[in-house]
Amino acid sequence: MKARFPLCDTHRRTSMEGKLMCLASLALLAFGHSVDAQRYYNYNPHGYYGRNLYEHGRSISDELVKCGPSTCGVGAHCTHGSVRPVCACLPGYSGDPLSQCVKIECVDNSECRGHQSCVNQHCINPCEGACGVHANCEVRQHVPVCSCPAGYTGNPFTACRIADPEEACHPSPCGQNTKCHVANNQAICTCLPGYRGSPLNGCRHECDSDSDCGTQQSCRDFKCVSPCKDCGVNADCETVAAHRAVCKCPRGYHGDPYRICTAECSSDSECPSYKPACVYNACINPCTNACGVNADCNLRGLTPVCSCPKTMTGDPFTFCRPFEARDLCEPNPCGTNAKCTPGHDRTGAERPVCTCPAGYIGNALSACEKGECELDSQCPDHLACVGYQCVDPCLGNTQCGSGAVCMARRHIAVCTCPGDHHGDALVNCYQSHSEAASTRYYRYKRNGNFTESVEPPAMKTDLPSDTAKVESTDKVESTAEKKE
Repeated sequence: MKARFPLCDTHRRTSMEGKLMCLASLALLAFGHSVDAQRYYNYNPHGYYGRNLYEHGRSISDELVKCGPSTCGVGAHCTHGSVRPVCACLPGYSGDPLSQCVKIECVDNSECRGHQSCVNQHCINPCEGACGVHANCEVRQHVPVCSCPAGYTGNPFTACRIADPEEACHPSPCGQNTKCHVANNQAICTCLPGYRGSPLNGCRHECDSDSDCGTQQSCRDFKCVSPCKDCGVNADCETVAAHRAVCKCPRGYHGDPYRICTAECSSDSECPSYKPACVYNACINPCTNACGVNADCNLRGLTPVCSCPKTMTGDPFTFCRPFEARDLCEPNPCGTNAKCTPGHDRTGAERPVCTCPAGYIGNALSACEKGECELDSQCPDHLACVGYQCVDPCLGNTQCGSGAVCMARRHIAVCTCPGDHHGDALVNCYQSHSEAASTRYYRYKRNGNFTESVEPPAMKTDLPSDTAKVESTDKVESTAEKKE
């Protein structure tokens, strides 16, 4: 093989062109044309392959052994051999170099685009003829992928058909007494109305007797239902006991609750005088349970009016109790901020007494206001706190004696005699040339009272301990401080 086909030399088989030439030589040999093939194809040392200008052992004329414009086919290249010209396809082309060479598109899929495949050295659409009837084809990495479109089912490689929405239920996978329906392409099994159990295995009647139902239901037509349907017209179903309804006519109705309940009235005109109001189809007295304990109820039309008796007090809608003294001040009848205390008037009758609390001034019947002060320290130095107000302690000059001068200091009145006067500033100040001034006066406090004397009292052992000499009118200027 190596001697007869130099195209299959080792150094040629490594290239794409060498591989193709080797395969062509082997093909000719397989069909019994080994001699012609040897004569027909020659190895070209320059990397080309082609056909000698010999035909069946005959040599072509000499004028034809030179390369010319039409010596080789389209896409082929002509070179002068040692004896004759040689035609060969250009690199990347294949075919008959004497007629036409076609460009090679690919050798494997990697040389084609993602939506193509390499078939017979050509990049083609692999979906052509790959999928069945009505199937969709999508190329993924050079490989055709077949699928049935939405709404179709079947084998996408043979044929797709329109899908039947209920196909999953034919035949039904459910048990007896069931219903099959399709949801999301899945068969769903449910028991028929009035049946219960496993829909996959089969369903049975919901009940055959009351014992098959809950305590609040009864078995009717193989179904567990509420027995309250047994109550009559206008009747109420109070409860269910032992699978049976307990019926009752509502308020204002009377009759057989298992047949029909009728109303006592439909308007006030149909009611008697002692029950004049028609409420919820029943004649009632509006005062019934309308007022509180011990309260009186009187009707104004059909409206109940509640009140406590004269000797009682309280909330007539809840409770009335006997009147007490503390009730005089509840609610407080006095003015704003005033204090109320039970008391009596001049006739001895019980009355509320209104007073302003400590620290407040004003009319207790109308309003009490916070006083200006409670302590002297809350007033300026020249004022004193009197009656919760800051006033001048010398106001009216009633604190000092006759002829004395009053000055306010540290919230109190300070009494002094003028410069040419002497005496007790709290009692009387005398001029120095007066007759009264020549006499010595002394003031003493005996048994809680001040006394005056021309001479000082003798110091006796029985003199009260609280006796004290105040001052002499001719030696010391009398001063006193007095606070109301």
